[in-house]
Amino acid sequence: MSANSIFQYFVPKDRKFYPLFEQASANLVAISKILYEALTTNSVEKRSSLIREIEKLEHVGDEITHQIFQEVGTTFITPFDREDIQQLASVLDDVLDYIHGSAKRIELYKVNPIHPSMIKLSELIIQCAEELNVAIGGLRSMKNMMKIREALVRINSIENHADDIFDNAVARLFEDEKNAIEIIKIKEVLSALETATDKAEDAANVIESIIIKQS
Repeated sequence: MSANSIFQYFVPKDRKFYPLFEQASANLVAISKILYEALTTNSVEKRSSLIREIEKLEHVGDEITHQIFQEVGTTFITPFDREDIQQLASVLDDVLDYIHGSAKRIELYKVNPIHPSMIKLSELIIQCAEELNVAIGGLRSMKNMMKIREALVRINSIENHADDIFDNAVARLFEDEKNAIEIIKIKEVLSALETATDKAEDAANVIESIIIKQS
């Protein structure tokens, strides 16, 4: 048994950070599904209502992030590096921010109809959120490293797919759309959605760093 393993054996089981991160990842799954619902509804009124739900969940995420940072400042022994805790909390919050930002732009810019590539990107955001939920859920026990790593690999693959969708959508937009204002509006929303997948990959990279240090 390594010295690190012996130390971990005597460290009290964490009752703060793992539950908070699990709340954060579950909230991310919920908000991503509402985003997809908002983009696929044909009702402008329902979309507006769903965007209000996105705003509420973004505030929930902010509160969870705030709690994590408070705990870092007051907890003597943390389950993994304080810097990793803070970075993971920050990048998960970033994903929420870009989801909220894309939804807000759709409403402010009165984007209608919804561009098909926005829907495709929202589907990939759900997949990223679900994989992050799996990976973060596995951090509590660290018993199934393979399951965590497989989720992280899938996030990387999803992010690459999102890059392709974004690049192809923008290329077609410049070819097909003659209204410059519409190009700007659609491109901004697509960019926010694609950046949400970038931030999910950043979160996956932090989790990878955590499990390397813990192994």
